[in-house]
Amino acid sequence: MSKPRLPLTVTGVCDPGPLVRQPLTAADAEDLAGVFKALSDPVRLRLLSAIAARAGQEACVCDVSDGLEVSQPTISHHLKVLREAGVLTSERRASWVYYRVVPAALRRLSDVLAAEAGLGVTA
Repeated sequence: MSKPRLPLTVTGVCDPGPLVRQPLTAADAEDLAGVFKALSDPVRLRLLSAIAARAGQEACVCDVSDGLEVSQPTISHHLKVLREAGVLTSERRASWVYYRVVPAALRRLSDVLAAEAGLGVTA
């Protein structure tokens, strides 16, 4: 025969500390998740880095594909994902497409990560 179950008694009360800032809203988290998802691919990170490393944080598509072991259509797909995530913009010049980093988008990610890490953000 099994022992009868005794009701659980709470010996302590959870005492959460005060909020020092507002947590992310559902909408902000959804938006940021899309950007982080776009950046979660190693090829996309390398493409972003290759563009950011250029003067003016801008590069022609022909300049960023060197050293990547993927096809040109795959590179185009990855650049499209980064563009749709708002991390890059693009501009057609004659027969080439130039990509540029969107500093405000990266700053937003940096600010969110700094806040989550408890670091003061300075502007």
